[in-house]
Amino acid sequence: SYQFICDTFLFVDLLNLTPKSGMTGGKGLFAKKSIRKGETIFIERPLVCAQFLWNAQYKYKACDFCLRALETAEENAQRLSGIPGLSLPHPELCPVRPELHQTCPQCQVMYCSSECRQRAADQYHQSLCLGPSQDDPDHPINKLKDAWRSMHYPPETSSIMLMARMVAMVKQGGLSLLHSLFTAALYDEHLSRWFVPEGFRSLFALVGTNGQGIGTSSLSQWVHACDALDLSAQQRAHLDSFIDQLYKDIEKETGDFLNCEGSGLFLLQSSCNHSCIPNAEASFPDNNFLLHLNALSDISPGEEICISYLDCCQRDRSRHSRQKTLRENYLFTCSCPKCTSQMDELDVTSEEEEEEEAEAEGETEGDEMEDEMTDV
Repeated sequence: SYQFICDTFLFVDLLNLTPKSGMTGGKGLFAKKSIRKGETIFIERPLVCAQFLWNAQYKYKACDFCLRALETAEENAQRLSGIPGLSLPHPELCPVRPELHQTCPQCQVMYCSSECRQRAADQYHQSLCLGPSQDDPDHPINKLKDAWRSMHYPPETSSIMLMARMVAMVKQGGLSLLHSLFTAALYDEHLSRWFVPEGFRSLFALVGTNGQGIGTSSLSQWVHACDALDLSAQQRAHLDSFIDQLYKDIEKETGDFLNCEGSGLFLLQSSCNHSCIPNAEASFPDNNFLLHLNALSDISPGEEICISYLDCCQRDRSRHSRQKTLRENYLFTCSCPKCTSQMDELDVTSEEEEEEEAEAEGETEGDEMEDEMTDV
């Protein structure tokens, strides 16, 4: 609602944060007081979010509104490890409450609570509910989802449904909310502009450059709760061994795709600029869409609060490789202290990137050979 936006800006002031021009010349977020390493700078819910389509296709069950993982930790571990009879110790530490789960009576989309079902209905679901056409491949929304999946294989970084929900929010009365936030980037005074090529590109660019990945996991919450248990040395060693083996089984069966994953647009988080040596990091410890921004180092008054758009491995690459990734994916040239200090380095591609490019070339050659064999 519009009130939420007003409350959020009031919250920014109470947090002693200042939105203003950042190191990239655009928006930025600055500390007005000292922030200690490890401190939670703010907690924020998204304006809109959506689960990734492939993630849902692979049966990662999440609340359609807040992305809370709906499987218990034990159910999650059984599916990810491929061990149906697996039992977790201390099942009482899992906070998932299946008895509270609800579904949309028309399309059977799942929610973690009646509150989330009602909020989804009020904000966007009335416009997007497929009713009895949920499994109809010829329904326009299902065609849209299928087209997206065919063009955007995992690992996903965005979702077409994030854009669909933004439009649905407008249809259900959220125009003032989006107008106050996105006027300059998306449209003038006419909603129809979103549907012409220029407007659609603007909307897509907004989601692509400002969308924040969301990851939720009941299993992760259970593991953290286990870590906090007061146990004897023998009990701790036994439990840690069990958890280590569980993750090995999961890695063998499922690989790195452990979480319910989606994307959201966050007002405060999107004001944070990138740095290759970030002083803040986003996480989702509550097993839902609530973003926690935590300080990675002490932050002084007046210092810009920066996150990294790159993962740890990408940040360890050469300046040339980092700049290339940021230009291609976020359309800017980084001028953070790390990049500035490395300006005199040769534009040499990192070994990791060279290996990836060589591997990609090898796959291309293999595909060409396969095509030739097929033609024969």
